[in-house]
Amino acid sequence: MIRNFLYSILLTLVVCSCGVDGKHFKLEGRLLHLNQGEFYVYSTDGLLNGIDTVKIVGGRFAYEIPCTEQGTLVIVFPNFYEQPVFAAPGKSVKVTGDASLLRELETEGTRDNELMTSFRKQVSGLSPQQTIAAAAAFAQKNADSEAALWIVRKYFVATPSPDYAQARKLLATLHDRQPRNGNVARLAQQVNELAATVSGAKLPKFSCTDTSGNTVSSAEITKAAVGVIYLWASWNYESTEMQRRLKQMKDKAGNKLCVIGFSVDAAQASCNSFLERDSVKWSTVCDGLMFESKTVRTLGLYSIPSNILLKNGKIIERNISSQELMRKIEELL
Repeated sequence: MIRNFLYSILLTLVVCSCGVDGKHFKLEGRLLHLNQGEFYVYSTDGLLNGIDTVKIVGGRFAYEIPCTEQGTLVIVFPNFYEQPVFAAPGKSVKVTGDASLLRELETEGTRDNELMTSFRKQVSGLSPQQTIAAAAAFAQKNADSEAALWIVRKYFVATPSPDYAQARKLLATLHDRQPRNGNVARLAQQVNELAATVSGAKLPKFSCTDTSGNTVSSAEITKAAVGVIYLWASWNYESTEMQRRLKQMKDKAGNKLCVIGFSVDAAQASCNSFLERDSVKWSTVCDGLMFESKTVRTLGLYSIPSNILLKNGKIIERNISSQELMRKIEELL
């Protein structure tokens, strides 16, 4: 009996030590100073449908998914710091570091992940302008990597001050080096769509469902003399403060002002509790897909807080400060 028990333990150890098979990807790690907890994982390119929750137990975690092609996963930690992990069939990646120093985490196991770790170390301590220059140089030098695609998206597209012209140039280089990578082509298409939402452009058409189950569309806000679309999250003070000030403005303006909110909370319950707290009555969309929500991406709302100010259906301002937004609304009303 003891012999069979020992054999069972040995068999378990052998199975656990085996690498991931060719149709899966495994992510595992160890974090200091975070014994118990959880984080979210989502994908920027369809590798996952929706969001997964990964538990941290004893400072360790393990997460495995079916994987038949390359893709990007994004880890969202409890403080909502985001870190990309590049997945590939049959690969295993390890994340290690101190939970109190998330920007210094190291990811190893594939070239893309090690390139990303190297880049984060390179730009640590650089000014924003120096970081942008370093990002462009990195993307050009490593144009055959998924890491380069992430860099282009983060620093030239999904930013409060996007540079679509530079993004197009870099994506052309990536396409030359990765002609069969559909993710490069998709981001290039998104850049073209986003470039159409600059000031002076018409609002892109959209239709989605709000937290009350009602249909929300671009039609209702483009009919208004003055409209505001904004992006917020319950965990971001600046965005909830913007929402509070919009509530005050809406109470004074009434039907003269149309407002639609988009929440990137992972759980609708978190969104709803803040809506109830602030007595927000206008339509708010929270589909749990965070920044990967189709409408959020269509509107180019890539940072918190983001906003779009409209006059008679045309975009006149994007991503201005809360104070400037209120001043502009008062002028328009």
